Amino acid sequence: MTSILVAPDSFKGTFSAVEVAAHISAGIREQGLTAVECPLADGGEGTLEVLLHALQGVSKFESVQGPFGQNVDARWGWVAKQRLAIIEVAQVCGLQFSGLTPTDALVATTAGVGELLIAAAALGAKRIVVATGGSATTDAGLGAIDSLKGSEDSLAGIRIEVLSDVTVNFEDAATLFAPQKGADPATVGLLSDRLDRTADLYAKSYGRDPRHLAQTGAAGGLSGALWAALGATLFSGSDYILDLVGFDERARSADAVVLGEGRLDSQSFLGKIVGVAASRVHDRPVFAVVGSTSLDAEQTNALGLSRVWVASTASELFKSGKGVSAFLH
Repeated sequence: MTSILVAPDSFKGTFSAVEVAAHISAGIREQGLTAVECPLADGGEGTLEVLLHALQGVSKFESVQGPFGQNVDARWGWVAKQRLAIIEVAQVCGLQFSGLTPTDALVATTAGVGELLIAAAALGAKRIVVATGGSATTDAGLGAIDSLKGSEDSLAGIRIEVLSDVTVNFEDAATLFAPQKGADPATVGLLSDRLDRTADLYAKSYGRDPRHLAQTGAAGGLSGALWAALGATLFSGSDYILDLVGFDERARSADAVVLGEGRLDSQSFLGKIVGVAASRVHDRPVFAVVGSTSLDAEQTNALGLSRVWVASTASELFKSGKGVSAFLH
């Protein structure tokens, strides 16, 4: 029987990766084909759920400081058999908390991320994964580092792995991403100056300068701060997740692969999960189901996709699964 690997990312604001995979797979199975669900993420929003699903972890909640000083009941993950904690930055200081104003872009803090690191250490974590995408912050990670003062010893010996959905350097974080967080040109300038001053501080305090290093600018410099102050290891979120779920082996065992994300566009060539995953599949058709697309047929082919379906509701996702089955027949 034909087997199809269904490996989508989330559709932000509408469906989680788990839900997208389930809806598409239901359409495939109705046509009598086998669907193997493999939800994916790229280090941004939805990474927590995908890792909990893949590793059979549990959700925990901790009251921490939000991006504007408010209390946030932040969801994080725990995999007891591995003593692994999973922190999704967007759960603590994500864009959903922001009014996307210049003031919000300037004052948003990552302090709550540091508080979650302390909570994970207190539970006995030996490894902590921090997924950085979707933050409202450009504080150079200083909020998180300051909140750790007095608790640094509790993190000694814990491996910290930072997942990024962007490759931006520390010094470019404000220029490239602060406008999406509400910053006007004047605020971008202030944030860039702060990033530079904070990089000097990290270099002086820890002997590690996060500038000119790929992925250190994720979450407005938080990834660079964790690298400089705590010796964190930086990873491409897409590659990390694909390796963790055994994507390559699963793809080799399938007759076809269905990928998915909320929007297919030029960024799909620059590290987004569909582009990265498609490049790792060989000698079998690769399809995509997306919420929307701005790519033409030539660009779609260049991405390694045989066909793309656009779907934005549960019924449309189901129909796309049926469409994949019909195409293979």
